[in-house]
Amino acid sequence: MTDYELDAVDREILYALQEEARNLSSSEIAERTEASSSTVRKRIQRLESEGVIKGYSANIDYTKSGYPIRMLLFCTAPIPERGDYIDDILDIPGVVSVQELVTGEQNLLVTAVVKTDRDITPIAQEISDMGLTITDEVLVRSHQSTSFDEFSSR
Repeated sequence: MTDYELDAVDREILYALQEEARNLSSSEIAERTEASSSTVRKRIQRLESEGVIKGYSANIDYTKSGYPIRMLLFCTAPIPERGDYIDDILDIPGVVSVQELVTGEQNLLVTAVVKTDRDITPIAQEISDMGLTITDEVLVRSHQSTSFDEFSSR
């Protein structure tokens, strides 16, 4: 992928999509960006093809959907191989994300959601069976996120 230079219209489109991608039409985004609807549609297609927009997903409240436990598993992998483990870890049922960390001994952060505390053990076992060391487990009480405000001109 080449580096894609975002302009003000691109940033405003990204901000709008972060806030409410499902409920905004290209016309509504066009009003925010002072661009035409067709320009917005073309820009979104280009942002997708350049890999800036990697996909669209629902923001799930796991607790309300029956999975009240969110665990962070800090893992250590051999540095040259840490990225090689990501897809296999994501294939473990219950794992919802993996972050590759570049500083410190802990270099992979795995997030898992489960129904009971007993359900975390099989996930941890699969990770250990891959040859990774789990150095810390953290139970998350709540998780909130927001849109990246650097994309907005407001």
